[in-house]
Amino acid sequence: MSRNAKLKFFFGTMGSGKSTQALQIHHNLTTRGLQVLLISQLDREEGRVSSRLGVSAEAQIVTPDSNLLNVARELVMGDLGLDAIVCDEAQFYSTEQIEQLAQVVDLLSVDVFAFGLLTSFQGQLFPGTARLLELADERSELQVEARCYCGQRATHNARLVDGRQVYAGALKVVGDTNDRTEAATSYELRCRLHWHQELWAQQGRQLQLPTDHGADVIELKVKAVEKEKADTE
Repeated sequence: MSRNAKLKFFFGTMGSGKSTQALQIHHNLTTRGLQVLLISQLDREEGRVSSRLGVSAEAQIVTPDSNLLNVARELVMGDLGLDAIVCDEAQFYSTEQIEQLAQVVDLLSVDVFAFGLLTSFQGQLFPGTARLLELADERSELQVEARCYCGQRATHNARLVDGRQVYAGALKVVGDTNDRTEAATSYELRCRLHWHQELWAQQGRQLQLPTDHGADVIELKVKAVEKEKADTE
């Protein structure tokens, strides 16, 4: 164990390679003979960390009742010890569990590598992510850029139900990023503009893109305001 242990947080959108890098770090450390605990929550494969590239590794599942400091302490005091923890899907951990990971670093001198999303389908920081940003010694955005269907850099994760983007619902719902069938919960990457587009439509706003090549602005005709005025007359 190193006295210079750190809590490192790596974040990105879906498809940016978070699980792949988590598995790579786990592999690199274990092949050096270090004792590494791999943990996850709500992964595509229960009991494993899996990458869309097809690689996976057995992992311990984090539940809402898991005390990560106690788990790490038991391993540190065991015969093999503990050198590092690699955490996938860290956005789903509770704020208390993020606090426990910081204590693992500070009290047990065990390195922690956490990987997760920044924002939910609602466009807001996950509680666990927010606490990681506040506590981490190092914060790094993964540089594998995913793309929106329009070709622009994807910055937001959209949840689709029955093929339509939704902005309300349970925060933790496992879905498929490849399944586009009806009656399925799926996720899709969007740029900021197209993440907002369905929201504007639901609010009664019409998005009108410029038709002339010289236009450099996007005109928004807000029909919801007009309707509200008409209703009050």
